[in-house]
Amino acid sequence: MLNLCVRARRSAGMRLPAALFSICLLLTICFPRPAYAAVPWPDEILIEADGGILMDADSGCVLYGKNLHERYFPASITKILTALIIIENCNLDDVITFSHDAVYNVERGSTNAGYDTGDQLTVRDALYAMLLKSANEVANALAEHCAGSVEAFADMMNEKARSLGCQDSHFANPSGLNNPDHYTTPYDYALIAQAAFKNQTFVEFDSTTYYTLPPNSAYKEPFTVYCGHKMLKQNSGQHYDGIIGGKTGYTSLAGNTLVTCAERDGMKLITVVLNGHSTHYTDTRALLDFGFANFRNERIGETETEFSRLENELDLTGTHSSLLQLDESRTVTLPKDALLSDAEPSVSYEITEKDPPNSAARIQYLYDGRVIGTTWLKAAAEVSVDRPTEAGSGTTETENGEGLQSGLLHVLPVAGGVLLVLLLAAFVWLRLRARQEDAELSLAESMRHFQQDDRARGQEGIYNDSSASVHHFDSASGHRKSHLRRNGNGWFKRRG
Repeated sequence: MLNLCVRARRSAGMRLPAALFSICLLLTICFPRPAYAAVPWPDEILIEADGGILMDADSGCVLYGKNLHERYFPASITKILTALIIIENCNLDDVITFSHDAVYNVERGSTNAGYDTGDQLTVRDALYAMLLKSANEVANALAEHCAGSVEAFADMMNEKARSLGCQDSHFANPSGLNNPDHYTTPYDYALIAQAAFKNQTFVEFDSTTYYTLPPNSAYKEPFTVYCGHKMLKQNSGQHYDGIIGGKTGYTSLAGNTLVTCAERDGMKLITVVLNGHSTHYTDTRALLDFGFANFRNERIGETETEFSRLENELDLTGTHSSLLQLDESRTVTLPKDALLSDAEPSVSYEITEKDPPNSAARIQYLYDGRVIGTTWLKAAAEVSVDRPTEAGSGTTETENGEGLQSGLLHVLPVAGGVLLVLLLAAFVWLRLRARQEDAELSLAESMRHFQQDDRARGQEGIYNDSSASVHHFDSASGHRKSHLRRNGNGWFKRRG
């Protein structure tokens, strides 16, 4: 959780409590936005596969899901995760050597690119062979090169998946061949695909439709491999306008699996289809068409006003610079006719290492009960937010008699923060009270002048129904005018 102290870099002794952020956010969200009838979330779509998902690649919003958290065998779409880990951890110009286990520790008859024990290949060429040809022996060789063994690489896969937020997946090999301990869910693999398609090196490999590889044991001359994803192929009846890349998969247990990423009009969508029944392409097309037809992306900074006001309200240092700044670069995904004001912001102070640096609060936007985007309130450049430390780490200060001093160093800033919050609240209350008293005095003074003028004229004041105020002044003479107001029974007279 967010540490209660925020350190200002400009002055080592200056501390700003997180409670200050809380009170300012509270003042913002205590005045809810006007409630209007929001556009219903579109849901006119069905797919034949057992599991599937449509996710916006930028906001992470789930536009549609079927059995989102059910476990399925992924088959060769596993190689997307394998490629991402290799790209992040290996030099593309390194040379790998195929071991006996890499070549023969695969199912008989499974897809291969003809490599045998002792063959060599650069990591770059191996990635093309694995992603385009879906060669299983190449996946094994890459795993051994990166981690020393397939088993050690599987540990890296699971660690990477957890870091991306996957909670219902487990990987046992780099290729996706059948294994009871090798499974994923539509939601988890969408998270993996989202991370992969944010990596431009991965996109460069995965969007390629063909590539020429050097000779190996099976091919004595250079040979060309072609991508298996039909939506990428211009001359295929399955080609899809705007497609970026993806990966196919199939085993007898997994059925057809397919991952696809496409972009139109600045909106990038990801689909995952699991356990398809030869309908994986029609399901994917239906999902993409549904997404592009019914949703749009909006940058939060373009229309968000509630939290942006804090940048002006938090000038407490007299430097005319805000202590909190809204990250306006993030996006939300909305139905095409909906507005950001239709969404409900939810603020959390549970800041972790996964959040951007210097985050003070996380803001999630909810629409019809689903998260449509996330942004952060960040401390300004001159302010640094303390990150939580691991429980049990470090030395015990009380053994050296330093516990009391440390406790005071933590308590005093918090106490000062509470005092500052109370002062801020009192200041706001006093200003509101002063405005109310000024309004009451102004009204009393107006009524007094009005009664004096009434008596001076010796006549009853009468008012007009269309008048919006109690009295008016002649713009030329500066004298007050009388107006008539008529009710259903005749002229209404004000009693003196």
